[in-house]
Amino acid sequence: MNQFQQAAQEGLCLRYPDSIPQQREITYETAVNLLLRGTAMAATVPFSWSYIDKPSDGTLLLLYLPLNSPFPIDGVRYQESEFKFTIPAGPRELEIHEIKYGFIPGSADSNASRVRRRYRLLKGGSNQFVLVHYTRGPVTHIPPALMHQPTRAYPLRPINEPSVYVSGDKLGQKAFPPGPMHGASGRRERERERERAAQRADPAAGRPPQQRVVEDEDSGDEVDQISTRTLALTRYKRNHEWMNEVFHQAAFGKSFATEPKPSPYSIFSKSDLEEKTTKLQAELEALQSKSAQQKQTKSVNLKQQSQGT
Repeated sequence: MNQFQQAAQEGLCLRYPDSIPQQREITYETAVNLLLRGTAMAATVPFSWSYIDKPSDGTLLLLYLPLNSPFPIDGVRYQESEFKFTIPAGPRELEIHEIKYGFIPGSADSNASRVRRRYRLLKGGSNQFVLVHYTRGPVTHIPPALMHQPTRAYPLRPINEPSVYVSGDKLGQKAFPPGPMHGASGRRERERERERAAQRADPAAGRPPQQRVVEDEDSGDEVDQISTRTLALTRYKRNHEWMNEVFHQAAFGKSFATEPKPSPYSIFSKSDLEEKTTKLQAELEALQSKSAQQKQTKSVNLKQQSQGT
């Protein structure tokens, strides 16, 4: 038998810890909205173990109650059987359990008129959460034999169970109150809970650490055949020789030229340049002579034209 079933037999239930404002009547739409909001908040708020005992009119409770789980004793005696029905609620389906003609034995109730309604989303939401509403309804008389017959044994035992997350990533984890835990059993329970949480977060936690295999660039045969000191000296000498070659090549690998650099004009021949210069000078003089003749001819023509007119 798990903790939930054992607690249910004692009349305990997992309940949303914050109080919901009392309402005389609620609509189906209100019930659906409260169930959806409560389901969303359950992922971050742990539910508390508590009793439902002699609730007042208008009380609203949000419980974690899986399907087919019996409803806990609430201190109210009812004179009829509970019946259920379902109704469509938009894209969702809402299940309703209703029981009437209730009274609290040994109280000031002079008639049986208490009503309890339970709402659960079968479709379009989580079916593990139940919204419970206590109100008033039709009236009937109370049999004298039941007037002072309680539905449970009193006094109720103190509740020592810690709160529990019923949804989300922390599902099943216990939430201990802040401050030191009293008693050795409480400390052991807290330590076990931490170990279970660590194992859920890291499945490899708690296993003996595996030995690291040291890998080396040298083969295993070399290590087995020579001692550690000899191997270290050999590696040092080999590395020293490599570095010596590197620095020697960097310092003396290239010889510097001692011969003077050739003149940038050494690619030209002086005789060729003089010959080309003479040729260009002759061509220039011929062009200048031709240009002077053309100017003289043009001047004579212009003079003759002016005399003829």
